[in-house]
Amino acid sequence: MKSKRALLLNGNINTLLFKFSAPAVVGMVSAAFYNIIDTIFVGKGVGSLAIAALSIVLPIQFIIMGIGMMIGVGSASIISRALGKNRKDIAQNTFGNTFILNLMISAVCMAIFYAFMEKLLVFFGASAQVLPYARDYACITLIGFIFLSFSIISNNFIRAEGNPRAAMYVMAIGAILNIILDPIFIFVFHMGVKGAAIATVISQVISSIYVILYISFGGSVFKLKLSVFKVKFSIMKEIIFLGFPSFISSATASIIILIFNRLLSFYGSDLYIAIMGIGLRMLSLIQMPLVGITQGFSTIVGFNYGAKLYPRIKKVLGIAIGWTVAIAGSGFLVMMIFPAFVISFFSNDAHLISEGVGILRIVIICFPFIGVQMLGGGMFQAIGKAAPALILTMSRQVLFLIPAAFLLPLLFGLNGVWLAVPVSDFLSITITAGWIFREMKNFNKISMTKPKISQA
Repeated sequence: MKSKRALLLNGNINTLLFKFSAPAVVGMVSAAFYNIIDTIFVGKGVGSLAIAALSIVLPIQFIIMGIGMMIGVGSASIISRALGKNRKDIAQNTFGNTFILNLMISAVCMAIFYAFMEKLLVFFGASAQVLPYARDYACITLIGFIFLSFSIISNNFIRAEGNPRAAMYVMAIGAILNIILDPIFIFVFHMGVKGAAIATVISQVISSIYVILYISFGGSVFKLKLSVFKVKFSIMKEIIFLGFPSFISSATASIIILIFNRLLSFYGSDLYIAIMGIGLRMLSLIQMPLVGITQGFSTIVGFNYGAKLYPRIKKVLGIAIGWTVAIAGSGFLVMMIFPAFVISFFSNDAHLISEGVGILRIVIICFPFIGVQMLGGGMFQAIGKAAPALILTMSRQVLFLIPAAFLLPLLFGLNGVWLAVPVSDFLSITITAGWIFREMKNFNKISMTKPKISQA
């Protein structure tokens, strides 16, 4: 652990960011493939109504992912800073409490979702034609709730201990299995959306088994012993407090999808809900690398902030922004130039493809710079400043997107629903850039007034 700490505090920034982000990028892209592969096989094997059904279930899945991200990001922030200070005892206690917290929250949420399943799906926008597909998919995927959130949490705390490659495997193993199992259950066993759901749950269970094996035999700093599972509500409170912006992000995404589903039902039809589902999955495929970079970036920031090495934080921020702009910009160009080709991966429906081309081009207008907004929120979480992180996270979705989604359709009809996305992106990116600039000025002042501490 000492060598990893020394590397994070003294190593080349470019090399470190690549080392910690590349596995996270692979892991997060793998996570995105869970939904993308399901959608591709379901779209080809069942049809556009089934794609719409998966879009209806997305709000529930975002809640599940939000719980995992909340506990994972909150615990990773504590663990990174603790290990940066060489406080392994705090890191161990945090690790144990993540398990307990996940079981408690997941059990309560699963009970609620199962108790009100059909009412929730109808509320989320499921029509009479879509509801049977949505119910079949949701009832099965909820079985894997605890395993999905556990995999997301594990990805964060394994990365926080300085082993990004193992963290990558947590998500990659599940995604690869999902790619293999989906066509078997959908086309060979002819199980439709149920088959896609079963394949997803099996993949999540195997990912969780890998985590247990890694902790037990993979040289992890964490140990599966009874003492680390002692409940400490102070640690749980800090995990939730620091990770809450990530939960808000996913929960708000859930609410936004619900709102968009209902707006699209009002201004359009199930076809447009299916188009939205395809668009969300394509955007997630580009956004997940940005999330991976943000995770690697956050680990470096957390260690160096704990060691008061502020110039290194500024340097890694600049490099990370360059990477995110390059990746998001490349995705922007592909989707802007070849939108029909992209959409055709998910469906052979000519009407869906022709309608989706213009829509995809509208929603990605500001996409090249969305990484700035993600990095800003990640930086404030990593340095333990939950209030700015929460505000920046809420700015994109709560402060701007939801009002725009209601107001713009009054002026532009169905197109107004799509225009709400680039408008909110532009405003949130601008605000985040300003807040980052102010924090960098604070780092400059602190660096001028306080001596550096030992880096080893």
